[in-house]
Amino acid sequence: MRGGGLATLVFLLPMLVVFTVFSWLPIGQAVVMSFQQTNLVSDATFVGLENFRTVLSDPLLWTAVENTLWFAFLALLFGYPIPLVVAVLMGEVRRFRGLYGALAYLPVVVPPVVAVLLWKFFYDASPTGVFNTLLGYVGIDALPWLQDADVAMPALVLEATWAAAGGTIIIYLAALTGVAPELYEAAEIDGAGVWRKVWHVTLPRLRHVLLVTFILQIIGTAQVFLEPFLFTGGGPANSTTTILLLIYDYAFANSLGGDYGAATALSLMLAAVLAVFSAVYFRLTRGWSTS
Repeated sequence: MRGGGLATLVFLLPMLVVFTVFSWLPIGQAVVMSFQQTNLVSDATFVGLENFRTVLSDPLLWTAVENTLWFAFLALLFGYPIPLVVAVLMGEVRRFRGLYGALAYLPVVVPPVVAVLLWKFFYDASPTGVFNTLLGYVGIDALPWLQDADVAMPALVLEATWAAAGGTIIIYLAALTGVAPELYEAAEIDGAGVWRKVWHVTLPRLRHVLLVTFILQIIGTAQVFLEPFLFTGGGPANSTTTILLLIYDYAFANSLGGDYGAATALSLMLAAVLAVFSAVYFRLTRGWSTS
């Protein structure tokens, strides 16, 4: 091999081996397991498409799908624009920008489990709970944050947005450094205010980043697990049971050995849906992202 190709291959080989062993091999095993009836204790039995039929006939699946879509919608409604707005406002600040950036990123540094347990304490439904005490100061009655089916999912989204927004804010701040200051100066000469500069200068220059963060947030919200698992366990009345939590229940709800075939079947179905969605999304947005 010419041009140092052999040396490059030698350097890449350890990474390729690790990637194959810890990524592609488990994926292949999951595909095989999805066609088997197994609890990883007794001998596996080939059942063909029975696991997929079992999953599709489970009434709880469609509840989980509905809950996951509801979580994704709320997360996009609040979690997608908030980091952009915060990044734009921070971009207008001339002093202490580094301090504000550190404060914005601080929730990302907090371990996810610790963050959820901390917020679970804040969500105490009693009138003396942290959040309910704050609501009482403005004359709002105490809320059953995690005990009410109508309130539980928005409460989960609120914590998830707080925990994840910092990383996206840093990405937007980094992208904003690539916007030529002359464009803002020209807009100011034309009499543009802050929001007109954002609409006509900032957003067009950030469209590539916005497209990527949008699809990443869709994929992330479709795989939400930690919040419903630690906050509510899927309750109340399965109102926060998501697809990944249902996969976990298939595999681990039974202490004597779960239905890993059904769990891997549902995992592959979720992966296939996300792959198709991503392909269609990038296909539809290709012209806009390259313009």
